[in-house]
Amino acid sequence: MTEHRPWRGVLVATALPLNDDLSVNYDRYAEHCAWLIENGCDGVVPNGSLGEYQVLTPEERARVVETAVAAIGGERVMPGVAAYGSAESRRWAEQAGEAGCRAVMLLPPNAYRADERSVLAHYAEVARSGLPVVAYNNPIDTKVDLVPELLARLHGEGHIQGVKEFSGDVRRAYRIAELAPELDLLIGADDVLLELAVAGAKGWVAGYPNALPRASVELYRAAVDGDLDTALPLYRQLHPLLRWDSQVEFVQAIKLSMDIVGRHGGPCRPPRATLLPGQEAAVRAATEKAVAAGLA
Repeated sequence: MTEHRPWRGVLVATALPLNDDLSVNYDRYAEHCAWLIENGCDGVVPNGSLGEYQVLTPEERARVVETAVAAIGGERVMPGVAAYGSAESRRWAEQAGEAGCRAVMLLPPNAYRADERSVLAHYAEVARSGLPVVAYNNPIDTKVDLVPELLARLHGEGHIQGVKEFSGDVRRAYRIAELAPELDLLIGADDVLLELAVAGAKGWVAGYPNALPRASVELYRAAVDGDLDTALPLYRQLHPLLRWDSQVEFVQAIKLSMDIVGRHGGPCRPPRATLLPGQEAAVRAATEKAVAAGLA
């Protein structure tokens, strides 16, 4: 764990264990966070999209953060603080700080297609919480694209220290490095891990380590070290699963893989529907193949 940059390394965007009645199982969540650390991950990101934050009550959302901190320590927890309003996001950042976290992750405004002025003001407001902010660029879902020029401006004004890059456009890594060399690039989509690691990424906000932490961490470490003899075959083996992280059904897919390897993935809250039979069969086959290869 990097003391002053706790977003470096493998931080798992944690799936949230739900009971059959769709209530949150906090004990299982605490155990899951601890298990990820035991298996080589550096930290967790609760209350991201994979953690179904959009369908949690405020009380549940706060308790998820507190549960993670109690399980593994605040320096290893970087909560997502996305909300429709900037003031609400700032309050979530303040809650994270009060719980003991050292950094937060923030989407741009996602209630509408915000312009550059609105994006700058949004990040400035949350940065006033006093915690370092890692931006999350997901133009597919938010319709707001944090292009390299805008990221450089946000960093130059002191509003962000890193960015989780989910656009899938690996060319951006080099442009970001040119415009803002001190801005930490974090891999944001599992299925471009190797490409962004080779391009100089400092961390990975990861989905599939929820099910396969050891193999995922081995892949990341080899990739950032430039050990392609290790990384490339492993990447090819895992890619049929990693690509689900960029699909609409990523939460259901990752939870199913967790169930298959003996973890508790469990159900999702509506409106997320169950996987279609063909989707379930594809995830199941890829997961079972990874297990058979000794990757679980």
